[in-house]
Amino acid sequence: MNITLRKSVAALVIAGAASAGLVVAAPAQASALGNVPSCVSVWQQTGTIRKTGYAYNGCGRWMNMKIVWAHAADGSCQSVAPGATIKSRIGRGPATFDGAKYC
Repeated sequence: MNITLRKSVAALVIAGAASAGLVVAAPAQASALGNVPSCVSVWQQTGTIRKTGYAYNGCGRWMNMKIVWAHAADGSCQSVAPGATIKSRIGRGPATFDGAKYC
């Protein structure tokens, strides 16, 4: 009976949090950031004048990839060694970082 009570209380807490808008869906993972495998890390930095997109090849093989931007020109296709990082820099504006893709 004690286990049933705990489950019921847990269900009430989760339901209350959901109704209060405190439960948020997890953000999309690497699949939303290009088509490179999960061993590639992608991120961006936004400065006062420019945005820079990065892709780190954490895979154990060479890869041809490029940084991808929405509403701006993509970075150049580069052959990236394992453990190396590529970057693409654009002006700060309406463009958004879309990750890295094979090329």
